[in-house]
Amino acid sequence: MPKRALICGISGQDGTYLTELLLGKGYEVTGASRDAGSSDFHNLTARGLRERVRLVSMNLTDFRSVLQVLTQARPDEIYNLAGQSSVSLSFEQPIDTFDSVAVAALNLLEAIRFMARPIRLYNACSSECFGDTGDAAANEDTPFRPNSPYATARAAAYWSVANYRDAYGLHACSGILFNHESPLRPERFVTQKVVSAARRIAGGSKERLTLGTLSIVRDWGWAPEYVEAMWRMLQQEKVRDYVVATGEAHSLEEFVAETFRALGLDWHAHVDIDKSLGRPTDPHAVRGDPRRAAAELGWKAQTRMHDLVRKLL
Repeated sequence: MPKRALICGISGQDGTYLTELLLGKGYEVTGASRDAGSSDFHNLTARGLRERVRLVSMNLTDFRSVLQVLTQARPDEIYNLAGQSSVSLSFEQPIDTFDSVAVAALNLLEAIRFMARPIRLYNACSSECFGDTGDAAANEDTPFRPNSPYATARAAAYWSVANYRDAYGLHACSGILFNHESPLRPERFVTQKVVSAARRIAGGSKERLTLGTLSIVRDWGWAPEYVEAMWRMLQQEKVRDYVVATGEAHSLEEFVAETFRALGLDWHAHVDIDKSLGRPTDPHAVRGDPRRAAAELGWKAQTRMHDLVRKLL
């Protein structure tokens, strides 16, 4: 019998690449969206996946809806990738962000406990939970210091997963993923904003690329590789949380410079800084230490920042 997977948040970047991975491994995939009837699932359609999965409506903030879908889908594995994912937007919509991330994770955990079936749960966590790591690289034992509504919600979901794992023996883990990009990212993410603007400028556009800062430092990786780490986490008999990162950090200025350089342009001639675009609080540097994932999952990022830029272009 093929394994059955339920992907919450299937329409996003990670959900799309994970769907592709699991179908390639012979899984039966059910994808959940808040309103499957009105969603266009353009990412799934673009990659030829929509007709190969079963799509259902599920409101993760409604326990009855969650329980109903889990009862019908009877998944062996659940990948919780849903929730409001924009850090900037979380400052404008903190309550919706918390509900869609933290309350949603709690509903999944409680539904799994209620059903008393051996369901394995992967929960998406974020490097944003660490806050500013400075010159140090964060690993699985680094304390969380979230400084945005988004990071606070992800941290709450992380600790709910840990609690249900310890208290009820659930096979549930969190992947603490650092920034991971692909062409499926919308332009509200800075990497896609930079790449899209640079391509238009290279094509003759007279526009200016305006950013809030260039000094932030991040660990950027390639999203299709990161979903492999998610799957590997759920195949382990010993349940643990893992940092997923490249282990290399670069400033946004380096990313911008590399993008324009690849197109034969000098970024200084096309980029403006407007500090009003900055967030109320924003970690300056977030660095990752993925050695546990390498040692225990056999996973290591293959794409570094310079290669990532060219893949995005």
